Order: sequence, then C-alpha cells, then structure tokens
Amino acid sequence: MPLDYNPEKEVPDLTGKSIFITGGTGGLGAASAIHLAKHNPSHIYLSGRNATSAEKVIKQIHEINPNLAVTFIECDLASLTSVKNAAEHFTSQHPTLDILMCNAGIMAQPPGQTVDGYELQFGTNHLGHALLIKKLLPLLEASADPRIVLLTSQAWGLHPRGGISFDKLKTTQDIAFGGPWLRYGQSKLANLVYARELAKRFPAITSVSVHPGIVGTGLADSLGIKEKMLVYATSWWRVLQPHEGAFNQTWAATVDKAEIRNGGYYEPVGKLKDGKLDATARDEALAERLWDWTEEALKGF
Repeated sequence: MPLDYNPEKEVPDLTGKSIFITGGTGGLGAASAIHLAKHNPSHIYLSGRNATSAEKVIKQIHEINPNLAVTFIECDLASLTSVKNAAEHFTSQHPTLDILMCNAGIMAQPPGQTVDGYELQFGTNHLGHALLIKKLLPLLEASADPRIVLLTSQAWGLHPRGGISFDKLKTTQDIAFGGPWLRYGQSKLANLVYARELAKRFPAITSVSVHPGIVGTGLADSLGIKEKMLVYATSWWRVLQPHEGAFNQTWAATVDKAEIRNGGYYEPVGKLKDGKLDATARDEALAERLWDWTEEALKGF
C-alpha cells in the first residue's frame, strides 16, 4: 500500500538549515539525506563507520544538488569516545544545528557488549545517541526551530517486564528464549521514552520518536536465521523500500511545528500513536529513571 506522503512537494524550503544524520551512509539515513538534499539545506552531515559508503551517498546527493555542502563524520555509536570525538568535530565546525536525526541502529543481535561494557543494542541504539544529543544540545538551542528525531520501532512493545532491566545493562543480557528481540525492544523503548523526556526538559526543542515501518534495508541481513525468518514471516507483505521508509522521519524533521506534538510517538506517516503505548511506555517514573541512569553513565564524556 503506497504511503500518502510526497516529500518532493511536502518538505518545505530548508535554506540555511544544518542537518546531522547518524547512520547516514546507507539505508534510511541515506534515503533521508537524499529527500532533504532536494530542498536546499545549507549543510548535511552524515555520520557512520564506513567512509567508502559515505562517499557513495555524497556522490548521489551531489547528482541532485551539486552545490550542497555534505560532510562525513566518522562515528561508532558503540564507543562513547568515538561519539564524543564526532560531536566535538561537529561543534568545532558549526555554531548551530537545526535537525538532528538519530537514525542509526542495530537489530536483534546476538549477545554482546559495547567497548564501554554496556549491552550492545542498548549501548548503541540508546546510549551512543544520548551522548551525541547531550553534546549537541547547545547548538540545537541556538536554532530557531530545532528538531531531534529518534528512530524507534513498533518492537518497543517487545521490551522486558518492567521496561528496562537497569541492573543488567552492564551485562550481555543473555536470555535463552527471544533474547535478541527482548534486548532490541528494550533499546527501542528507551528511544521512545527518551524523546518524551527530552521534550519535557527542553521544550524549545521539538523531540519526537518515529517508527519508520517495516523497511527492506540491510538491517535484517546480519540477523541469525531464526530472527530473519521471523521478520519475513511476520511482515513480508508490508515491506517498504528505503526511500518510503524514510518518509516518517523526513516528515518529522520538516513538518510545520504547529502540526507535530513535542514528545510524541509517530507511525507512518505523521500519525500520532501515543494512544497505542502500554503502561510501561507511558510511565513517567521510568522516563525519569532512564534520564538519571543515562546522565550517570555519560559522566566523564
């Protein structure tokens, strides 16, 4: 079913806007950059781990808009030192930031830990982005209409009982049954809850979480056979192409501020779905605990 959204017509003029996209070197991040490049932003920054992939995306963007400034910033979200360095690289070049799209992520991975010792999916999908946001907040606050778009997933609903297993976040959380999806769901719940808490604490910045839909990116390619079969068995008939999967985050980054609820959770395209959230996802105490835990984890960075 085609999505009722046309970024060619609906994205406004972005003259003067600076944009930072994590995971911008492929998949949804690259697709978002290409949508936005057509509307004359001043500068797009793409972060990721692969400079070769970045060069391909930059070439695609320059075919659309030859004069647009596009910069690759190396950043591994599973390393807080790498995130710190990437943020400092950006802040040394730019006084303001208008749109921060926290797009990068990993899905349903085997048990593992980041270089800083955090459960791999939580450390990458939540904590790495949280540090980037923290470092870039002053630049966002200097913008007239700042946006933070965090990619979540309908899989937030797969979170463990209680939402986030705070006492196990410095382990691999190796769970025998459904472990990869529980860990993924936990990280995506964190993205959703953190967006709402950002909106509460920094109301001048529009912060939202978005589910892109079921998208045929390379995200599923690295899954184990059981996880891959589950993804395709439950969603093969509704898989979107990457350029369509990027519609919801492109919409959230550029729609008129009056038409978007700060802190909201959106499904494609632009559909506020806060009413679908369970008691855990709506829990203000959980959101505050996540905030406090995150601030403590990021001390020293």
